[in-house]
Amino acid sequence: MKIKLGIIGYGGMGKWHAENAPRAGVEIVAVCDIVPEKVAEAREKGFTAYDSAEELLQNPEVNTVILTVPNHLHHPMCLLAAKAGKNVITEKPAALNVKELDEMEAACKEAGVFFTAHQNRRWDRDMLIAKKAIDENKLGNVFTIESKLHSGNGYMHEWHIYQKYGGGMIYDWGVHLIDQILFMMPTAKLKTIFADIKNVLHEEVDDYFKIILKFDNDVTAHIELSTYILNYQPRWLVGGDKGTLIINTFGCDGEIYHTGKLLEKLPPQITETEAGPTRQFAPVPPGGIVTEQLPEVQTDWVDFYRNVSDVLDGKADSKIKISEVRRVLAVMEAARESSELGIAIKFEN
Repeated sequence: MKIKLGIIGYGGMGKWHAENAPRAGVEIVAVCDIVPEKVAEAREKGFTAYDSAEELLQNPEVNTVILTVPNHLHHPMCLLAAKAGKNVITEKPAALNVKELDEMEAACKEAGVFFTAHQNRRWDRDMLIAKKAIDENKLGNVFTIESKLHSGNGYMHEWHIYQKYGGGMIYDWGVHLIDQILFMMPTAKLKTIFADIKNVLHEEVDDYFKIILKFDNDVTAHIELSTYILNYQPRWLVGGDKGTLIINTFGCDGEIYHTGKLLEKLPPQITETEAGPTRQFAPVPPGGIVTEQLPEVQTDWVDFYRNVSDVLDGKADSKIKISEVRRVLAVMEAARESSELGIAIKFEN
């Protein structure tokens, strides 16, 4: 089935979908927005544009909608679209909580329409490189994964700074970062969640969080995000008993590090360093660490739409399953509870 898309919300992501979804064979049938200037802009670009979602949903040519509206509107807009018989794709977060998501899923099932979320960062090259290195056993038995995202830009903008609209970084990037970790270890059960969530610069919504996830495969994942840490840390650090992976930025600069034979044969000895005398943490001599290039990965965000098209044709399963979306939202709810109580929360025991 050819996706004939209606875009509900012509802001930043709405425009991205309008410009990029056609690369995957998607036809943009119509867009809508409540802001007159955005409607005018869409029409100037040749799109059929409406000033309400209700009008767009009446267009018989539209068979699928993407909801690129503020987060608090995903739930009501999904119910409207399902009732109109349209397949529904929501931007992330799919809903503000598990209860809303369950209601959205039930409405889509009752209407007999397809429902998924645009978790586009499942196709991020940096994450897929880290996952490939783990899957190919380049690091041995992995014991820690660190996923960090820092920015010096400080303040958020527009509706993202208001709690009632579903603003804040947990709802913005937290969804992606949690989803990526769960995707990297799909069969591992999550045992406990500990989180520290802060409002550093913003009064209403979070702009810093650290989430620690402990899995039953003995991997501990550390997720940290801040809008106000002024020097970037590596985007990924993955440690295993046979190597360490570092990816510095979204540009995928980094390497895999292994122990060299020289280091393995060094006799134990105490060395004087700036930190004082030490054996374990003395500088590694030349040749003690060897490097390997990161594995290659080819990926494209619009592969999401190619998958949706295949699902609608009965050729494939959805790569973004609602059960996975639900698990992410449940982790987010547990993270908030952990931060409020200051304790680790048991999860899938």
